This record gives sequence, C-alpha cells and structure tokens, in this order.
Amino acid sequence: MSDIEQVDRPGRFSVVHRTVDGVRVVTVQGEIDHDVKNVFSNALLSEDGAAQASRIVVDLGGVTFLDSSGINVFVTAHQAVSSADGWLRIAAAQKAVLHVLQLVGIDAVITCHPTLEQALTP
Repeated sequence: MSDIEQVDRPGRFSVVHRTVDGVRVVTVQGEIDHDVKNVFSNALLSEDGAAQASRIVVDLGGVTFLDSSGINVFVTAHQAVSSADGWLRIAAAQKAVLHVLQLVGIDAVITCHPTLEQALTP
C-alpha cells in the first residue's frame, strides 16, 4: 500500500492506492465532494490529466456520500483511461452511492461490480 492522502478532515476522507496484478486499486473512505475532489482526482489522474494507470479499480466500499464533483472525476478518469486503451471499474459501492451512480448513468459507462474481487477479475 502507498500514498495515504487526507484533506483537513481527518477521519472523514482518505485515499489509499496500491497495485494488484498490474491493476491500480484506489480504495476510498469517507465522503467524495467538492472539498476532496482534487485529492480524489490525483489518485486517478496525473497532473497533466493522463490516467495514472491504464487499468484502475476504485473501491467505494467505504464511501458514504458522492456528489457531482466525484461524478466529474469519474467521467474524466474514464475518458483518460479509455484513450489509453484501458479501463476503469467501480467496486463495492454502498447502496446510496450506487443509487447516485445509477441516477446519473455512470453505471452504463463505467462497469460497477459488487465486490473488489469481481472488479479485479479479467
């Protein structure tokens, strides 16, 4: 594991990323909103907007809230990864967060898996 990042809301948001079989796994805890969008984006994208990896799984199992800022990060990351012939997957979203993803149609663009293990399966 590497790069635990927190904003000035200790205990409310963290991002940890690691590599599993060549896939960048980004595990997020807390609330994804405007205040943390840059930290979340930096976990998925480099400063120039390119994807950090061509295959990324975002584990949302610990996320309790997601607003349009998070949706925008997902869309941008999906576009970056797709242009590199890669993929972005979402894993383990809690019911309320999955509902938001479904309402805006992200689940039709980015595959959502019930578990991290399923998201990592080729």
